[in-house]
Amino acid sequence: MSDPARTAKHPKTWEDLAELPEGVVGEIVGGEIVLLPRPNPPHGRTQAKLHAKIGGAFDLGEGGPGGWEIRVEPGIRFGEEIRVPDLAGWRSERFEEPNEGPLLVIPDWVCEIVSPSTARSDRTAKLRLYAQHGAHHYWIIDPERQTLEVYRLEGKVWVVAATFGGDERVRAEPFDAVDIELSRLWMPPAPTPATPPTP
Repeated sequence: MSDPARTAKHPKTWEDLAELPEGVVGEIVGGEIVLLPRPNPPHGRTQAKLHAKIGGAFDLGEGGPGGWEIRVEPGIRFGEEIRVPDLAGWRSERFEEPNEGPLLVIPDWVCEIVSPSTARSDRTAKLRLYAQHGAHHYWIIDPERQTLEVYRLEGKVWVVAATFGGDERVRAEPFDAVDIELSRLWMPPAPTPATPPTP
């Protein structure tokens, strides 16, 4: 007869995530490791461009007020889960970075860039999780539809603070001290094929 103590399933830990192969990103959800898909080009461009804009102005203080710590794909503990949002930010006075392991301080701002494989989770499970743990601001960006949804936490409920799209130039909380040109976040349109000269 097998020993129940030996066969019992143990929830995965940060140490299990650290054993994933280089370049593979995973989260701990419901005690199990969930591997995240590699971002497609529109997702990658949006993430890189937004980090350059927000990180420069609010993390480095270049062309903006500073006062924030901005991280790309940080591992953050939310209760029993470890999530890896596309971008997250903390007001500098609240930020604590451990020498190892996940970040333990809940971010003030979380941004998820949706793709076909993550859209449902970003708009349901993560929306609830981030509210439950008190993240104050949540952005959902859809590079395919070229939209930005800005949510503000009031109590335990998300309120839609603003929605933007296309090539708008916007100021979106909590980073409304600077303009963001949305067109710079999207993939450029494919070049129009040259029309052959008329004989």
